[in-house]
Amino acid sequence: MTVIAFLSVAPVVEDSMASEVAAAVEALEAFDVSYETTPMGTTIEADDAGELFAAAEAAHGAVDADRVSTVLKVDDKRASSEGAAEKVEAVADELGREPTSDPD
Repeated sequence: MTVIAFLSVAPVVEDSMASEVAAAVEALEAFDVSYETTPMGTTIEADDAGELFAAAEAAHGAVDADRVSTVLKVDDKRASSEGAAEKVEAVADELGREPTSDPD
């Protein structure tokens, strides 16, 4: 089984959010998850939902702000072990292209 999620955690502030977003991403290191950070959020992958939800909760808690906005979208593939990379590769195959994580 593979659980994939898209996580966006950010303080609600007018200034730069980079240091608080970095704290949220760094909190993921304490968990058995893999992740890739993009300009709009972080894709997280884990073997089970409990680990993924715990990691997302830690990332949310790591942001030191009066107000924190968190969005979590979960794909819990209970009958398959297909990971995030395979999903990206499948779309690239349909497009006849090499998979890439570079938006340019």
